Amino acid sequence: MEKPTANLHRLTQLAWPVFVSQLATMAGGVVDTVMAGHLQPEDLAAVGVGSSIYFSIFVTVMGVLIALTPIVARLHGADRQEEIGEEVRQSAWLALALSGLCLLFLACPEPLLALSQLQPAVEAKVRTYLAFLAWGVPPLLLFRVFYGLSTAVSLPRPVMMFNLLALGLKIPLNGLFMYGGLGLPALGGPGCGLASSVLNWLVLFLSLWWCRRQDAYAPFALFKRWSWPDRRIMGAQLKLGLPIGATFLVDVTAYTFMALFIARLGPLVSAAHQVAANLGALCFMLPMSLGHAASVLVGQALGAGKAREARHSAFLGMTLALGLALPVSLALWFGRDAIAGLYVSDARVAAIASGLIAIVALYHLADAIQASAVNVLRGFHRTVVPMVIYATALWGVGLGGGYVLGLTDVSLPLGLAGPMGATGFWIAAVASLVVAGALAGGYLERISRPKEPHQP
Repeated sequence: MEKPTANLHRLTQLAWPVFVSQLATMAGGVVDTVMAGHLQPEDLAAVGVGSSIYFSIFVTVMGVLIALTPIVARLHGADRQEEIGEEVRQSAWLALALSGLCLLFLACPEPLLALSQLQPAVEAKVRTYLAFLAWGVPPLLLFRVFYGLSTAVSLPRPVMMFNLLALGLKIPLNGLFMYGGLGLPALGGPGCGLASSVLNWLVLFLSLWWCRRQDAYAPFALFKRWSWPDRRIMGAQLKLGLPIGATFLVDVTAYTFMALFIARLGPLVSAAHQVAANLGALCFMLPMSLGHAASVLVGQALGAGKAREARHSAFLGMTLALGLALPVSLALWFGRDAIAGLYVSDARVAAIASGLIAIVALYHLADAIQASAVNVLRGFHRTVVPMVIYATALWGVGLGGGYVLGLTDVSLPLGLAGPMGATGFWIAAVASLVVAGALAGGYLERISRPKEPHQP
């Protein structure tokens, strides 16, 4: 097994570009939230509800494509480089098929809109926002294939570079479409969805150009030949990826329904919840990146027959994730008023958001444990049990408990009694992640134990 310091170096060298890349992606959402927050409360509420609906659909289908990363990581660790190209081509076919499925759901958002009981003006903006975002689904899913390949073979920096470029262009494009200019009308909050779609096409073309030009991708023979869909390869990817997609479905829909239920409390509370949710998702990028990097090292180690090294990488990633979550949580707790003020100019929304950010500080600690554990389990090709854990914790404890605490007058232990509004939903969300983290961490500890008595 490699020395611990060498393993730590490999983990950090892989994790920081993944983190910056994910941070850039999430920062685009922050830009949308902040820019919409300086329009009308209806615009911010529309972006919040619309993004919740969009991500509940998109992230689910995108989750299926994540299977490419652990598959390629094992092939790379076993030095079976040319097989990687075929896996990538089949993943691209999956991306196109999943794009059609995603577009179908985005065209019919009525069931989700009915749950939120939106004001007519907000609902109209949500529909326009989703229509704009739909144009960017196919390129974004295809870019996800490039992302999965690059991180699996320890080449995450191109993904980071393209995401940073997109972030740099996000503000001017948002300004153009949201506020109008160059002869274009002001689209308000929905304009940020159009800006995102334009950028998705840009980064896709850049990634294809990069794969053709860079020697580092040559061993994978990506463009060596044309491949039609292969049922065997795609079936193996779906076997691993569908539970990942279902896990994302549980995760995202839990918070989508949370946003839709909170929308019943009015635009001010819905806007404040959007601030807290956006901040929580932004903080999530750090433990997720460490878990994702650790899962790649796990896959590469298992491909090379080094089970002990795989276990060490797994728990190293979890330890770093929790250690870095502590200062982030403290910053959220003590800076909650200032952070809320940065997001929104409406004092009423900022006051509500400040209270929710205090809960996000606790939420992030639990999130760091469960996010890193679930990501690492994918490196071991274990995806079904995490799906069951998520369904139990996030739907049962989180969403169910949130509905009880937030919208009913039922009393619970520890002095909790509803209706507590958005606060009740966030308290239940914290409890759900504690349960998920404990179960996923325990499962990882059991399945990662090496079976062989000795390993060099």
